[in-house]
This record gives sequence, structure tokens and C-alpha cells, in this order.
Amino acid sequence: MEGFNQRMMPRRMFLRQVLTLALPIAFQQLMLSLSSCADTLMVTAVGQDELSAVSLATQFQFIFSLFLAALTLGMSVLVAQYWGAGDTDAVERVLAFIMLYASLLSLVFFAATLLLPYQLMSVMTNDAALTAIGAQYLRISSVSYLFIGLSQIYLCLMKNVGAAVTGMMVSTVGVAVHIVMNAVLIYGWMGMPKLGVLGAAASTVLSRAIELTWSVIAARHSGRPRMRLRMMLHPDVPLQKDFWRYSLPVLGNELVWGCGFTMYTVIMGHLGADAVAANSVANIVKDLLVCLSLGLGNAGGILVGNLLGRNAFDQARIMGDRLCKLVALVGGGTGLLIIAARPLALRWAGLTPQSTHYLSIMLFICAYYAACGCMTNLTIAGIFPAGGDARFGLVCDAIVMWLIVVPVGLLAAFVLKLPVLAVYALLNTDECIKLVPALIHYRKYRWVRNVTRSAKDR
Repeated sequence: MEGFNQRMMPRRMFLRQVLTLALPIAFQQLMLSLSSCADTLMVTAVGQDELSAVSLATQFQFIFSLFLAALTLGMSVLVAQYWGAGDTDAVERVLAFIMLYASLLSLVFFAATLLLPYQLMSVMTNDAALTAIGAQYLRISSVSYLFIGLSQIYLCLMKNVGAAVTGMMVSTVGVAVHIVMNAVLIYGWMGMPKLGVLGAAASTVLSRAIELTWSVIAARHSGRPRMRLRMMLHPDVPLQKDFWRYSLPVLGNELVWGCGFTMYTVIMGHLGADAVAANSVANIVKDLLVCLSLGLGNAGGILVGNLLGRNAFDQARIMGDRLCKLVALVGGGTGLLIIAARPLALRWAGLTPQSTHYLSIMLFICAYYAACGCMTNLTIAGIFPAGGDARFGLVCDAIVMWLIVVPVGLLAAFVLKLPVLAVYALLNTDECIKLVPALIHYRKYRWVRNVTRSAKDR
């Protein structure tokens, strides 16, 4: 990006620059989504209860990913700025203490899912059959948390130091192994016993172990920052302060948003097995089709962070404006793509007639939800934190989700006892509500002015 003049950059060059970074990240996000939902997808053939139970059980992996997202986003902000300034030593010091945090986090989730699976599942649903199936899945897949935390930190490092394609390859192989092992262990292929849900859990552990092994090998490539044990044992205190200055608001934002989103699943989980199954399939379709917009949001944060790290504030502002226009188009296209995929999803799911009816309407709701979410992901989760302005997202999500949407959803489901689809529609209004304040806040450009120290100053 040397000699970068954003004011004069032709649109074709801008698109090439953004997509060169965004497409590998989007593909990696697709692989991560496939890996996360592969178990749910492939136990569909086993039975609707198994589909619902695994979908609820994987919500704890979703909660785990929220903590990881805070770590990787805070890491991305620092690494993007230091890497942009050419300070490899600082990048390695950041990597060391992030890896320490990720290891401790992984241990906590491993212990919880191993020792308390029934208690965790009882929070998600009051259906005894779903609780029993989900608890079995949680206990066996608990070991995977020890691998996921570390591999995601390595993959985050690679996409921030110009090795996004390598990260994409690692994720792709991990997903491929996961899918193959699922087929072998769930359905009993190649002479193996047919294990059903237990096979799905076992394949998760095996594929995550392989992904971590390759991530470690790839990260040791010549010229890339390396994990150094002495730095982990003696973490850099000033850098940790910088990290938490960025990451605490992000962590708060991720937990406020993620726990609120999990509450949506809990509410749906208490509306019957048909509602749970339809919601599970709708989430799979949505998660698989929003990957490009997520990649653009992630890439936008990195590109803006690199420019801010070089004190190129005007260029960062113009880059943000162009990204917003691009993401608006992609968001609309994503919504249309979900609608186009609806007939295929209805045929593939193989649900009961009642669940199929729910799913048919839910996918229309997912379309407008995804379209709005593309822009809020770019601004709230990408550009604002890159400029040190993550507090806005925390406040916005706290108000919208916990003061508006969750209370309205609880009231609609358990007091007014509205129909399932009405409850689902109300629970999927948060992104549309957040879109307006996010755009207003973006146009104030506080995310540029809030950069108090650049990579050069550090």
C-alpha cells in the first residue's frame, strides 16, 4: 500500500485491493461456518430431535466464539497497526499474551462442557429428550475447545500479516476432514460403527486437532511473526494495557450481543421441538450465505486499521466511505440470495410439516435481517473498533438487545403467548434497529478522531 492515494484510486483498483483481502477471509469464514454447522447439517438424516439437540448444544461453541472474537478483534487492531509500521517484535509480543488468554479460555469451556453438560443443556430447552442427546454431544466434543482457541489465534495472525490465503487453506482442509469424518462416524461408512450424534462430536475433535497442527506449522513460515514461550511467560504489560483498552469494550459488546442472541435461541428452545428445528435450519442457511459480507467487514477493519496505524486519517475516512457503499450492495444481494435458496432449503431439511411451515416464513425474515446485518457488521464490528471506538457498539447492543428486543421477545412468547412466527419476527429486529444509529454515528467520524496513538507513536 505504499504510495497509496485514496482520493485518486480508481474504483477498479479499490475493489481489487479490498477483495484481495476480503475473499480469502470470507472463504475462511465460510469454512468456519461450515465446520460449526457441519454436525447439525449431517445429523439431519439421523432425526429431527438429533438436529435440534445438536443445534442447541453448539450454542456453547457460539458463546466460546464470542470471547475468541474479542481476543482476535483486539489482536487484529494492534497487529494491523504494528505490522503496518513494520514492528515485528511488537507483533510477537502481542501474539504471546493473546495465546496465553486463549489457552485459559479454552480450559474453562473444556471443563464446563465436560463436567456440566446436562446442566448446560437444561438452560437451552425444557425438552428432556433434547437435553439428553445434547449432553452426550457436549461431553464428547468438549476436548475440541482445547484446539479451537489456539488455532483461531494463529489464523487471525495469518490474515493480518499478509497470509490470509494460507489461513484459508488451513480452514478448508479442517472443514473437509470434519465432513469426511462426520460421514464415516455418523453414518457408519467404511466399515465403522454408525454412531450418530456421538460420531458428530468425535469428528469435531479430530478435525480441530488437525487444524491446530497445521496452523502451528504454517505460522512458523520464514518471515512471519512467531510464538515465543519466553514472551508468553513474561507478557508485555504496556501492550496488554493497549490491548484491553481496545478489547474490553469489544468483549463487552460481543457478550452483550452474543448473550442476547443466545437468549433468542433459548426463547425459541422453549416453544417446542418444531420451532427449534426450523430455527436451526434457518440459522444454518443464513450463516452460510452471509460470509462475503462478514469477510468485507473484517477486511474493512484491517484496511482502515493499517491506514490509521500510519496516521493516514483522511485516507482511512475515504476508504470507510467506499466500503460502506460496497457493503450496502452486498447486503442487498445477500438478502436476495437467501430468498433464492429458500426452495432448496425446504426440500433438503426434511422436517415435519409444521417445522417446514415455520422454516418457509423464517427464511424471508432472515433475508431482511442479513441485509441490515451486513452494514452493522462493517461499522460496529469492523471500522469503529479499528479506530478505537468500540464503546458505541457496546452501548448500542446493550440498549437494542437487552432493553428492547429480549424483553419484547420474552413478553411475546411467555406472557402474550403469540404464535411462533410472530415471536421469531420480533426477535429478528435488532439489526434493523441498530442500522440507523450505526450510520448516524459513522458519519460523525469519531472512529477517526478517537485514534489517540498511532503505530508510529508506539
